[in-house]
Amino acid sequence: MAVNLPLPVAANLKPVPGIELGHAEAGVRKANRKDVLVMRLAPGATVAGVFTTNRFCAAPVQVCQSHLAAGKGIRALVVNTGNANAGTGETGLAHANQTCEALANLLGCDAQQVLPFSTGVILEPLPVDRIKAGLPQAISNLNADNWYNAAETIMTTDTQPKAASRTVEIAGKTITLTGISKGAGMIKPNMATMLGYVATDARVAQPVLNELVKTAANQSFNCITIDGDTSTNDSFMLIATGASGVDVGAPGSADYALFEQAVVALSQELAQMIIRDGEGATKFITVTVEEGASVEECRRIAYSIAHSPLVKTAFFASDPNLGRILAAIGYAGVDDLDVSKLNLYLDDVWVAKNGGRNPDYQEADGQRVMKQSEITVRVKLARGAAQATVWTCDLSHDYVSINADYRS
Repeated sequence: MAVNLPLPVAANLKPVPGIELGHAEAGVRKANRKDVLVMRLAPGATVAGVFTTNRFCAAPVQVCQSHLAAGKGIRALVVNTGNANAGTGETGLAHANQTCEALANLLGCDAQQVLPFSTGVILEPLPVDRIKAGLPQAISNLNADNWYNAAETIMTTDTQPKAASRTVEIAGKTITLTGISKGAGMIKPNMATMLGYVATDARVAQPVLNELVKTAANQSFNCITIDGDTSTNDSFMLIATGASGVDVGAPGSADYALFEQAVVALSQELAQMIIRDGEGATKFITVTVEEGASVEECRRIAYSIAHSPLVKTAFFASDPNLGRILAAIGYAGVDDLDVSKLNLYLDDVWVAKNGGRNPDYQEADGQRVMKQSEITVRVKLARGAAQATVWTCDLSHDYVSINADYRS
């Protein structure tokens, strides 16, 4: 059960003019489930992405990067679940390219205008013939109002689909943004198995979109962790169809600032959905590190706390064993950190003062916070003005069970 995450309502997911979505049940890994998604883009759409930095990056990631670099204009995306096509060598690359060629033939475009994505089990051959056989079904139900089905189609161990929409007013016109994401385990993007897609009908020049997708990722999908594992397949794509006719302009303009804010906010919402639906999660935890000398050191300390199995299991048990947090701060790798100036808070409870236990801290207050389903850990370093926030979850018995049973 996801932590305080209501199911998306299909009627609230806004169609984005210039993009259609269709799905199929191809039996990639299991029968009778949606597992192939096709997204068809209008001519002139711009597409940008960021991908995993895992050196064992999957074949579809490599093909995506190659096709984006070719600069021919992306016309379609294809996603399969059930098989990651990672650790599959030259055969995996051939299968990813075959998938692109098959979809390109059906849609009447060049294979380099298709981006492939895969998620699921690693080190197993992609059943490319099943995927190719499912493409006509996906194309047959292409529809602009198909975001909910798309969100369901890309799920693996997710317990529910993840999707959201919002609008922003620019130049007197309404710009629409809708996005979907998937992921529940092997999550610590570094640009998990994490996929994210955000589409808008704004017109965004390619160089601008290339920078915006990095900005959005760094403030959203690069601020989450479930288990500290960076997947071989992480991909976050930003698609601008231009169908509204509204150009958001260049960075520095007022219109662009409004648009960037909307993209980042939607991306953060989708990223946080992944944490709320973390495998076995019972708590959603925000870790904020303030008063640092740099954003980098704040993020390093935040991730050290968020990755710690001891910290995460204490949260699961509602046990205010908060020395574990101090230990995680201490081994984060900030070698010149003066812990005698450090302060630690759990929500409104001041736990550690100037590097030691706050004389006014009562364990009952810590336990009150630990029992909540949503908790904020706040660390003040007294070193500067930088800060960073990371979102994570607890580590439960169910996480072990889910991952022990994943291939069965």
